[in-house]
Amino acid sequence: MTIKICIGTKEGKTLQKELSEEQTEKLFGVKIGDKVSGNDIEFEGYEFEVSGGSDNSGTPMRKDVDGTSKKKILCVQGIGVHKKRSGQKQRKTVSGSVIGDRTSQVNLKILKEGKASLFEEPKTTESTEEESTEKESTEEKKEE
Repeated sequence: MTIKICIGTKEGKTLQKELSEEQTEKLFGVKIGDKVSGNDIEFEGYEFEVSGGSDNSGTPMRKDVDGTSKKKILCVQGIGVHKKRSGQKQRKTVSGSVIGDRTSQVNLKILKEGKASLFEEPKTTESTEEESTEKESTEEKKEE
């Protein structure tokens, strides 16, 4: 089972990445609000905080529900609650606050920046060589 992580920044940008099996196992047992080292998930020097997530059926995780299982709770406010009048309560199905084997997405917030930027694309010489050969071939076709 792999987990998709969504990393949010203060500027409003997000980065999505799918973790491998080894990295996923390092996140099991972590609760919402706990800190996660970026070295565990291939982001050197970064430190993250778990801010939420959802399970494999799309049910959101909620901080005040313990465990990894789904529960039906009576909500006054929070995730998925749309009140039509004052004092209204709704019963909602939510997932627990602990990352487990049913968790499919985890939302992370950056606490400490690393040396490398998350949003820089690494420059490779292979892509520039391929682009130059494509330009040359299109120029040759135009000359003919």
